[in-house]
Amino acid sequence: MAEAALVESTEPMEKIGVGIVGAGDRGIYCMGESIVALTRETGLTVRGIFDIIPERSYEAKEHLENLYAEESIDQKVRVYGEFEAILADPGCHMVLVTNHTNQHRSHAVAALEAGKKVYLDKPISVTREDADRIVEAARKNPLIMGFTRRYEKSWVTTKRLLESGAIGTLQMMEITSIIPYHRYLQTWHRKRAQSGGAINDKNSHHFDVFNWMAGEYPEYLTAVGGRSSVFPVEENAPESCRVCSRECPYRRDPNSATTAGGSLLRLDSWRNAEEEVEKIDTCVYAPGADISDHALVTVVYPSGVKASLFFAIFGPDTKDQETMILVGEKGKITLNRHEGLVTLVSEYGNKEEVFDCRGDDFATSHFGADRELARALRAFYDGDTPVASAVDGLVSLDMVLATQESIQRSGQPVRIGARAESTV
Repeated sequence: MAEAALVESTEPMEKIGVGIVGAGDRGIYCMGESIVALTRETGLTVRGIFDIIPERSYEAKEHLENLYAEESIDQKVRVYGEFEAILADPGCHMVLVTNHTNQHRSHAVAALEAGKKVYLDKPISVTREDADRIVEAARKNPLIMGFTRRYEKSWVTTKRLLESGAIGTLQMMEITSIIPYHRYLQTWHRKRAQSGGAINDKNSHHFDVFNWMAGEYPEYLTAVGGRSSVFPVEENAPESCRVCSRECPYRRDPNSATTAGGSLLRLDSWRNAEEEVEKIDTCVYAPGADISDHALVTVVYPSGVKASLFFAIFGPDTKDQETMILVGEKGKITLNRHEGLVTLVSEYGNKEEVFDCRGDDFATSHFGADRELARALRAFYDGDTPVASAVDGLVSLDMVLATQESIQRSGQPVRIGARAESTV
């Protein structure tokens, strides 16, 4: 097999046209860039872009075409004036839905019903009603969910070690996510009706990981959380970072090297945005946000496995801001996401191994997961079963909704199993 891998095929790679819905950070500057980088390997090409703000589509078009030119690939990117144009384009074979979460249903369902292959970014939706409709459409034409940790080498390595029996039967799980994601208070995510809040946008990943590792859907959970005192509301807060002169640790700086730091503000459509839903630098102290900024969640599975989530969006930028521990009767696995390391303690503590999960793509978005996801999109197009399905997305949302309900009920348990089983 090793020798066969050295033989390059003389057959040209079939070109698969991809239409991206949403010209933001996720659609263009993560997935779009990954598709461009792997065009020769996968055959996927960005056919066109649709965004409700045309200027953002044109900025994204220019950006991706420049990347194609750097790769010496002659590829022109279209701008679709309306979403329906994607569905009508016979050269668009796959649709990436990466727009605001409360808009997922209309675009994902329409693309599925038009017979397109569909990638749906997480979370699946904001409401159970919308998620049910997406799952219904996906029964006839499956979609692939964008839970990036299922493609990230450290998490995949952890799953492989668990399945190998290295720590025996899984008993407990813990994810700690103390991250500097105050940006949830600065973007459209600050309203639950639009995003489901930080618990939906970020913890949907974590809940999916718990289900993936456990190999089953949960029975019930309990949660406490809400808003801390870290971001007190100021009625006279500045409208945005760009008009503020105060010293502030949460400023989004257009000169930052990362989009998370605000480099999209270098582009006119973002720098000149006036409506709050389109801004990415709303003051973190501005009134109107109704999302939680922290949560403690305990999840119980039918097999008896217990899982714990420790989450906050006001943590510092550190190397251990997201970690996971799996405990079995014979050992444990510890994952440090930002360092790309997985430590296995096995044989009842008598053996320790460290797996370096960094690779050539580790410095790319989501620690290389988006590159792997681009490869998975090609396999999905060719008929492979999606790594994460619409039902996986729905159960993750059920856990989000249960978390929000339990927080409102001061930590009272909320059942999940019956809702999940009725959908599978």
